[in-house]
Amino acid sequence: MKERKQRLGRYAFLAWTGLLLLTTCGHGPVAPVAPQKPRELVAPHGHVRVDPYYWLNERDNPEVLAYLQSEQQYTEAMLAPVAELQDQLFTEITGRLQPQDESVPYLFNGYYHYTRYAEGREYPVYCRKAATPDAAEEVLLDVNQLAEGKNYCSVTGVSPSPDNRLISFGVDTVGRRKYEIRFKNVLTGENLTDTVGNTTGRTVWAEDSRTVFYTVKDHTLRSFQIMKHRLSGPAGEDEVVFHEDDPTFSVFVAKTKSRRFILVGSRSTLSTEYRYLDAAAPDGPLTVIQPRERNLEYHVDHAGDSFYIRTNLDAPNFRLMRAPLTAPGRENWTEVVPHRTDVLLTGLELFRDHLVLEERENGLTRLRIMNRADGTEHEVDFAEPAYVVRAADNHEFDTAILRFVYSSLTTPSSTYDYDMSTRRRTLRKQQPVRGDFSPANYATERLSASTRDEVKVPVSLVYRRDLRTEGPQPLLLYGYGSYGASMDPSFRAERLSLLDRGFIFAIAHIRGGQEMGRYWYEDGKLLKKKNTFTDFIDCAEYLAAQGYTAPDRLVAQGGSAGGLLMGAVVNMRPDLFRVVIAAVPFVDVVTTMLDDSIPLTTSEYDEWGNPADPVYYEYMLSYSPYDNVARQDYPAMLVTTGLHDSQVQYFEPAKWVARLRQLKTDDHPLLLDIDFEAGHGGTTGRFKRFRRTAREYAFLLDVLEMKR
Repeated sequence: MKERKQRLGRYAFLAWTGLLLLTTCGHGPVAPVAPQKPRELVAPHGHVRVDPYYWLNERDNPEVLAYLQSEQQYTEAMLAPVAELQDQLFTEITGRLQPQDESVPYLFNGYYHYTRYAEGREYPVYCRKAATPDAAEEVLLDVNQLAEGKNYCSVTGVSPSPDNRLISFGVDTVGRRKYEIRFKNVLTGENLTDTVGNTTGRTVWAEDSRTVFYTVKDHTLRSFQIMKHRLSGPAGEDEVVFHEDDPTFSVFVAKTKSRRFILVGSRSTLSTEYRYLDAAAPDGPLTVIQPRERNLEYHVDHAGDSFYIRTNLDAPNFRLMRAPLTAPGRENWTEVVPHRTDVLLTGLELFRDHLVLEERENGLTRLRIMNRADGTEHEVDFAEPAYVVRAADNHEFDTAILRFVYSSLTTPSSTYDYDMSTRRRTLRKQQPVRGDFSPANYATERLSASTRDEVKVPVSLVYRRDLRTEGPQPLLLYGYGSYGASMDPSFRAERLSLLDRGFIFAIAHIRGGQEMGRYWYEDGKLLKKKNTFTDFIDCAEYLAAQGYTAPDRLVAQGGSAGGLLMGAVVNMRPDLFRVVIAAVPFVDVVTTMLDDSIPLTTSEYDEWGNPADPVYYEYMLSYSPYDNVARQDYPAMLVTTGLHDSQVQYFEPAKWVARLRQLKTDDHPLLLDIDFEAGHGGTTGRFKRFRRTAREYAFLLDVLEMKR
């Protein structure tokens, strides 16, 4: 492999002497390159591939760890010249946050619950006050205490018991998303001895306040069992309530808003199945609402004498049905809200006098309010061209007040209480942004890019008004495009560090999400997956053609399945982008989907396809980023991963970077940034997590040679 000059006088060449070590020469840091140890991988249908870097999946191999450490040392050395810029950006970003902050309290079971951050502390404090005049604050859980002495601490599922004496919560101190459930008596401050490991971290309380239901993970981290635990009883005696035998399904447990029923659900990409039991009788039997059927999805809540069911039964964009408690099968479903071809029904909130429908039309979210007595309805209006709104923290049934959260690319997260009878809205809090920030200084646009197959893809963008020029500007284009997850145009204060330097930020709402309805998702998965990649490329070309940017000023960013997007588009059109940031990227598609011991594999056959089928194998192989690295020039690239990542294993990006080093013909930087103490979501902590953002911004600003 020939020596290649990197920007800023940095060099990369093959370095392997027994153990792989980072060394230096007179020209600067030396990039480690993994040795090739070819291994034949045979698919069930006989197709053979040779993978030279398969050995990097040996997590416990000291040679693998040495390689990863040398990659990180190289990254640190390469980013050392912009260390001051990283610090500057980190100070900017965190300086916009309130030193002390507090969420808007919400009412639940007689108490107002909220979280607050103390000045200088990284983690939240969970608190409550009784819904009485002059009630004193009660601290439920101070996560800062749990995090003492730990580099990583994630807490989830803080849940009070029905009698308000206890809480349950899940703790993960590794980043593998395997939580230990713990319990605390909030009246005495005593931590109970009960603990349950290897869970999702969330519990559902029965009404007796001593029985909880929780979800267990198997060796692939699939949620496969619902267990029942009684306080003061050993976890080894916990009862299996439900076991999911189908490896393409995962399970979850929830409670209806009425708190009357506990729901046990099974879900796959294409179907769901719910069972229920009386929350006041935790030893009672589970009753199936509707047996699973392929391509039938439904989601359940309860009010009065009916289950309310949002379903895709003969309704690709979903409709709302009602079913009697005594006979809830689909043959007894009656329609409440019909299917509409141009509106996706995404959610439901039930109240005594109203139904609130969360919907999506023309790529934008909206709230529709229906009066349950007379059927009249209205929408909550918003004036901006691109925004996102969602119902949030609506735990009480007998109220006319809807809590919702609104945000846009220029408007910080804003919490409102909306009187559904009088149609008056009250702003409870807009997330403060310290400094000289004013929404009026920024402009949002909603564009429509034409694709090669004559589809219109929405593009949302934002820029600073006084820095908008007639010519092309640096532009960061973000995309995801998988799992039906819509990338909505919300506010991020850290983004101001780019906008205030003349950047345009844009989101390509490509197929594979559900921005334009269910068909938008169907057109971006399985044997249509390549539409996701070509949509992103066509959006980038559109933005350049319209004068917003140019290839030498264009940055592409995506993470996880969005990292797959990054890997695919740089193989297809490496000339279109100057910089690519691929976070925890899913890039070794075929190998991963052939290995059912890896988390998420079996549950995602209906998302990507099962490569045991030669049709899907060949199609996936044709776009899998790792398998399609070519001997060509690539953009400057920053690739991130976490050693404990449970969603995309560290070895996927590690192998990808190794192959890129082997084959790429350019002298652009290629860095693998490894977090040895975190997983898929990166590090924890209110401020600490912005260190990675600052690194990413410093990298792209350096490559673009922009004023600091």
